[in-house]
Amino acid sequence: MITEPPTLITERLVLRAQQASDFDECVAMWNDAEVVRHIGGTTRPAQDVWFTLARSRGMWPLLGYGFWIVEERATGTFLGEAGFADFKRGMTPDMSAMPEAGWAFNRAAWGKGYGSEAVGAIHDWLDEFRPGPAGCIIDDGNLASRRVAEKCGYEFWCEALYRDHPINVFRREGPAT
Repeated sequence: MITEPPTLITERLVLRAQQASDFDECVAMWNDAEVVRHIGGTTRPAQDVWFTLARSRGMWPLLGYGFWIVEERATGTFLGEAGFADFKRGMTPDMSAMPEAGWAFNRAAWGKGYGSEAVGAIHDWLDEFRPGPAGCIIDDGNLASRRVAEKCGYEFWCEALYRDHPINVFRREGPAT
């Protein structure tokens, strides 16, 4: 099992392991009301951002997958986060049987195709090292994330309730195991 996040390099991006030094950039991103508008709708206190950073890194030794920090390759500029998790959401359908993809990017990264490039890269990695289905949830108003998901092979699966909020569940079959 993979216990440390590998570095993924695309034409314009570097996806690497989270470091404690990413904290300030993550706090800034998760405290932008526009970034979180379709991801829970509430900005996150610094402590919650720290817990997210630690949890995302900690999933690697537990599950063999987790999240990456996404940087612009040419400049090293922080752009966001992307990866996979098992959040044990307790919703129907139960997505804990498959990696759940997630991504968030700061506003400076929007509209440049970085989301599709990063999410495509993490799925290329997943297809090689853990083939099979993956899922993701996307708020109804988040058209940009829906486009990213569809570019990466996701199809609408169903609507579900998560914390009493309707959410769209998408599924990507990926290669057979």
